Amino acid sequence: MKNLGLLSILLVATLSFTSCREKTEKEKLVEEMKEDGAVIEETVDDDGDYKLKMESETKEVKIKEDADGDSKIKVDNDN
Repeated sequence: MKNLGLLSILLVATLSFTSCREKTEKEKLVEEMKEDGAVIEETVDDDGDYKLKMESETKEVKIKEDADGDSKIKVDNDN
């Protein structure tokens, strides 16, 4: 019975930590652009490089991630 109580406390603690995770800059930009109704294009080339291009009326965002996990983010505001 004590193991069940300990297990439930551990489960609650785990859920608390994972739900409070800070969003990355990429995640924040994707959410913001989706809310603005952006056109979103995703591509992956043969080398495993990932490219994400999002374009709205006021902003263009390009995110590139290579196969090693290195990423570059470029934001252009059309003011």
